[in-house]
Amino acid sequence: MRTFLHTDDGVTIDSVYDLGAVVYDASRPSARDLVFVVAHGFTGDVDRPHVRRVAQALTRHGAVVTFSFRGHGASGGRSTVGDREVLDLAAAVRWARELGHARVVTVGFSMGGSVVLRHAALYRADGSEHEGHEGHEGSAGAHSDAVVSVSAPARWYYRGTAPMRKLHWLVTRPEGRLVGRYGFRTRIHHREWDPVPLSPVQAVPRIAPTPLLIVHGDRDGYFPLDHPRMLAQAAGDHGELWLEPGMGHAEHAAGDALLARIGDWAVAQGG
Repeated sequence: MRTFLHTDDGVTIDSVYDLGAVVYDASRPSARDLVFVVAHGFTGDVDRPHVRRVAQALTRHGAVVTFSFRGHGASGGRSTVGDREVLDLAAAVRWARELGHARVVTVGFSMGGSVVLRHAALYRADGSEHEGHEGHEGSAGAHSDAVVSVSAPARWYYRGTAPMRKLHWLVTRPEGRLVGRYGFRTRIHHREWDPVPLSPVQAVPRIAPTPLLIVHGDRDGYFPLDHPRMLAQAAGDHGELWLEPGMGHAEHAAGDALLARIGDWAVAQGG
């Protein structure tokens, strides 16, 4: 099923729903009500092969909603590189619940990994708004029941690796944004953040008691291991950290075995 959702600030979001293979599996009752909402990395979109591969792998554990962030693919608007994207994720989570799923697990990669952390900190199960909700509308139905953040940064404006210096050129320079538009099908907003949004490491302590899994590869070329360690330290006993030997960055580096383990972890959170 494919549709366009509408965010609280009026952006159209291209979204796809895949029915899970376990929905009719009587041996796994805890998985029947489960849906994964997948938040892709920067320059990805719902039709990219690596995003479709992740979705296909997770359908073995539950239904899956994928979507293109604003400014990516066929979605409207322009990318704010992790700021207003929490509204896109909230719209996708609401849709997942409207489709009849009681448990929503958000799974984000790289930029999407930072978005799922901030989203979980800002949207609450009781529909109330967390202090510092950054002007978002009411959160009823938009909360997550468990969170998986893969290859996410801990802090903003990181330029310590060559890939991140290239990414900052893409985002901050007019010629870089042209490359983003025509080379990566990603339309990037020219305005800087104002105000600067809550950083991932600031968001993590606010996620409890929602279950949290942080996944990071020890060969990540974008964000070295101090990033996941900072996130895990901020989570304390509340979060779980998987440091994956030999893994690189985000969806491209997440193999089927890791995705299966993530799916098993998500199912287990339902008891």
